[in-house]
Amino acid sequence: MKICVQIDKFLKILCCVLFAIILSGCISADTVSLNNELSSIMSRPGGLIEPLPEIKPYEAYAYQSGLSDAHNPFKLFYVIKRTELESDGVDDALTPEVEREIKNRNREELEAYELDSLRMVGTLDNDDDEWGIVLDPEGAVHRVSVGNYLGVNIGKITHVHEDRIELREIIQNSDGRWEERQAALALIEIE
Repeated sequence: MKICVQIDKFLKILCCVLFAIILSGCISADTVSLNNELSSIMSRPGGLIEPLPEIKPYEAYAYQSGLSDAHNPFKLFYVIKRTELESDGVDDALTPEVEREIKNRNREELEAYELDSLRMVGTLDNDDDEWGIVLDPEGAVHRVSVGNYLGVNIGKITHVHEDRIELREIIQNSDGRWEERQAALALIEIE
């Protein structure tokens, strides 16, 4: 044991000495070539620096249209009256099934992302089921099937094909009415 400790100390000292010898070989007291190069650079005539471009003064503009009876650009130019919407009484697209789908279900993980930020990267299938493989914007891979939801517009998967995932989205139009629209998520190749 004592011999191993002595050998270890000897090796450490030997390494330090070798390191010092190697570093001392990198030092040179001959700076004549450096001084010659520096003097040749300093003897060259200096060039002219172009003057800075002239800065134009700022001209303030006071918005005068607000003083007259001009149109306010921050107010809507059309107004939807709630009484017109409520006079019909019933939203045609809001069936009891759709209403349950909107209100009484737990949100799925892929509903936190916009549909155009999700990527279909493949499919899996067996005798009974077919799944789509979807990549989210954070790089996580998800397995989805018919009945799962994608995107922020309550997009329910209706079919999973080899080259696309078809879904039905429920959106609210400008009149405040609910309507369904078809959407698809196409297969892409990852490089």
